[in-house]
Amino acid sequence: MFHFQLEHRTGRARAGTFTTPHGDVPSPAFMPVGTAGTVKGLIPEEVEDLGARMILANTYHLFLRPGHDLVGRLGGLHAFMRWNGPILTDSGGYQVFSLAEIREIDDEGVIFKSHIDGSSHAFTPESVMDVQRILGADVVMAFDECPPGGSDRARAQEANDRTLRWLVRCRERFHRVAGGDGVLRQALFPVLQGNVFDDLRRAHARRTLELGDWRGFGIGGLSVGEDKHDMTRTLEVLDEELPTDRPRYLMGVGYPDDLLEAIARGCDLFDCVAPTRNARHGTAWTSEEGQVNLKASRFREDTRPVDPGCDCYACGRYDRAYVRHLVVSGEWLAVRLLSIHNLRFLVRLADEARRRIIDGTFEGWQRDWLERYREGARTALPAP
Repeated sequence: MFHFQLEHRTGRARAGTFTTPHGDVPSPAFMPVGTAGTVKGLIPEEVEDLGARMILANTYHLFLRPGHDLVGRLGGLHAFMRWNGPILTDSGGYQVFSLAEIREIDDEGVIFKSHIDGSSHAFTPESVMDVQRILGADVVMAFDECPPGGSDRARAQEANDRTLRWLVRCRERFHRVAGGDGVLRQALFPVLQGNVFDDLRRAHARRTLELGDWRGFGIGGLSVGEDKHDMTRTLEVLDEELPTDRPRYLMGVGYPDDLLEAIARGCDLFDCVAPTRNARHGTAWTSEEGQVNLKASRFREDTRPVDPGCDCYACGRYDRAYVRHLVVSGEWLAVRLLSIHNLRFLVRLADEARRRIIDGTFEGWQRDWLERYREGARTALPAP
């Protein structure tokens, strides 16, 4: 029920199709983040209209509220949130290490306090597999330890070793409880760690491949504060290690320039909270001016769309002057319009990259697009 068909390559960049029980996902593809079972501010039909084929939901947040058992009793995550396409749930590991107050971590798992009410909970590789099975996403992620950005080699090695030990337990639990009729309706992706140490990345990838025939791979531990050059180099290292016939999901990366740099280095699937988070701060992406903040007074009488080159609903109907008025007035319509625009911007960027890979023009197009985007960001006037 899961298959990845690699269709074209230009250099390291790949165009393919990831088949899941809830539909096909042409790649490269950006997945909007529906942390708590919703893409913030939008209804599922709007997310679909943006061109998104697959979305991400978060195990940690759904486990705490409303609870995975309730979601399961109500028909699973697809029925609960009224999304008919593919869903990926992350393991909650990143949130445990970044949001919760950790009390204890060892090889057994993690005991943590909820960021909502301070209540204590435990995640183990087995419990995380159980929660994700009940939620019912198409793709589920193995429980991993994501060390903080800037960790030294010893700390990265420790996280690698523990992630591998947890992966063995995730695999065993997953196969014990999934597909009782012989059909696997979920795909388990391991998470590759190793920080920015090339040899640790290679060793972790090779050991992960020895542990199973995985349907795809998550690449973790990047976009956590490391230098951009370190991220791109790491992706080149992994491109050399990973099989070509499985999708590669780069976790938590979704700024436009990072997206294109990662596509150029063999990544297929992406997610990031930045589109809706930036919208809540009045910030939008544009192809000619880079990232702009609509609070700036220079937009007060600007009758152009947020991005003249964008085909989204917000850009087709409203101008910068009106959106700026909404932003500075604190109106929620501003958040909705900018969320629609930012998400469409990334979905369309990934779609265009796919088209360029297929027709063989990706390398020149990507170089020109990045130069224009970054130059626009440098020359745009700052907000007052």
